[in-house]
Amino acid sequence: MRERLTPAVRIGLSIALATGLYGISFGALAVASGFSVAQTAVLSLLMFTGGSQFAFIGVIAAGGAGGAAFTAATLLGIRNAVYGAQINRMLVPRGWLRPLAAQITIDESAATAASQREPAEQRRGFWVAGIGVYLFWNFFTLVGALLGDALGDPRRWGLDGAAVAAFLALLWPRLRSREPVAIAIVCALVTLLALPWLPPGVPILLAATVAAVWGWFGQGPADEGLEPDVAPPAIKEGSR
Repeated sequence: MRERLTPAVRIGLSIALATGLYGISFGALAVASGFSVAQTAVLSLLMFTGGSQFAFIGVIAAGGAGGAAFTAATLLGIRNAVYGAQINRMLVPRGWLRPLAAQITIDESAATAASQREPAEQRRGFWVAGIGVYLFWNFFTLVGALLGDALGDPRRWGLDGAAVAAFLALLWPRLRSREPVAIAIVCALVTLLALPWLPPGVPILLAATVAAVWGWFGQGPADEGLEPDVAPPAIKEGSR
């Protein structure tokens, strides 16, 4: 049993549980935003990317159109395609594992795999974190949806602020260097300035565009890892 609980497996399990718990907030807020329990569950089963899901229901709750909600969710989910390219090179999944790997390629699974050095540990970390988050996230989404439906008006319990708190909790550990912090501050300012003047859903699209342009033209340090919370590979002496 101890041999199976390798460092990658332990990290993957802990990340899976911690991340999955946020599904309660998503489920409750989705129902409070007008989604049915079934729609909320399907959204987690198919979309399965926390930031995009919160953005989707946030735009709808603010009165935005479905197209704006979908676009906001898509822009936030583009990063998973970048992760997918790295995971494909790292793990080389074949056959029926390819679509499964694509579905569970998210921040947590990619970061867990990238933080390991041995190929076997990379595979264990990716699959344990990815499948674990998927199972826990969907389970707690259903729990949150059922509880949210029973609780009624979320403002009575403070659930209307849970999406912001949950999203910040997902974002905060990734702000480990100056550039991500600067991007977050600029995007927040753009959103605040645009809110009084633009229709619901458009400010977040504008902020996402600013972040995308910054990321396209900006270049971070050569030794920076996949994400700020992923340690970059060590530089061998004499390579500079």
